[in-house]
Amino acid sequence: MNVASLNFQSWRGYLELMRPANIVTAWADILLGFAASGSGIIFVQLMNGEASFSILIPLAWLLLATTGLYGGGIVFNDVFDADLDAKERPNRAIPSGRVSRQNATLLGSILFAIGIVAAFQVSLLSAAIATFITLSCLLYNSLAKHHPFFGPLNMGLCRGSNLLLGVSAVPAIIGERWYLALIPVLYIAAITAISQGEVHGGKQITGVLALLLIAIVLTAVLALGLLEEYRAIAALPFAIFLAIRILPNFIKAAREPIAENIRNAVKIGVLSLIVLDATVASGFAGLYYGLFVLILLPISMKLAKVFAVT
Repeated sequence: MNVASLNFQSWRGYLELMRPANIVTAWADILLGFAASGSGIIFVQLMNGEASFSILIPLAWLLLATTGLYGGGIVFNDVFDADLDAKERPNRAIPSGRVSRQNATLLGSILFAIGIVAAFQVSLLSAAIATFITLSCLLYNSLAKHHPFFGPLNMGLCRGSNLLLGVSAVPAIIGERWYLALIPVLYIAAITAISQGEVHGGKQITGVLALLLIAIVLTAVLALGLLEEYRAIAALPFAIFLAIRILPNFIKAAREPIAENIRNAVKIGVLSLIVLDATVASGFAGLYYGLFVLILLPISMKLAKVFAVT
């Protein structure tokens, strides 16, 4: 194998550690939070020539922040799981030798630093949320992931906080929109719970619990229509699409909790975070904004064909 081939394998290994398809789903969280902060109207103003693109600078910083935070969290997932992956998933970047554990640790640390610094460019509150996400990711990867209850809850909190990071584009709105974080908390808890059986298979009761959590999420998305500022009619098409995408896979995994079914449910569930975000975002900022968020789905799906999601 020549030097050029070795370099390619090394760079691909670093990208595999970061799970590019998953990072795109984190962007969707930020776009949802941005819409919920009341900033979704900015896109309408831009299209009408009533605003300057400079008002999108906070959004750009937050997108960079979530790239670092999510990427760092995923990298440390493989750092902490390196010994286990050597037995169960030897083809992953670290156990295969394409990336050393030391270099992976350095990469994850740099990504976390980028995330916090980028968030600080928006506000002190944004930086505080980014720091909380960093600590929560490290807690999950080092300890909580091995617990059947705290693991899913911990991961859900990471994702819910990521949504609030988007809301922090307008810090004063955090106090009014904090409850939105509960939606990804429940959704990610469902995915994390069922994912515990993606290698050796899982338990039927876990699949049923995950399916119940998904049903609660879908109900909550529709219940947001009770809010005066939320347009449920705009969110409804996205909610239907979300249900069609995820329910069949989760039902199948609950009925037959074999590893293959669970992996498929987890993969579809993770990528469908974009659909969930587009659903809620459309309720706050309108149909066109929801479609704008949904554009991220084919991008994430394309990346998922090249790089692993789980």
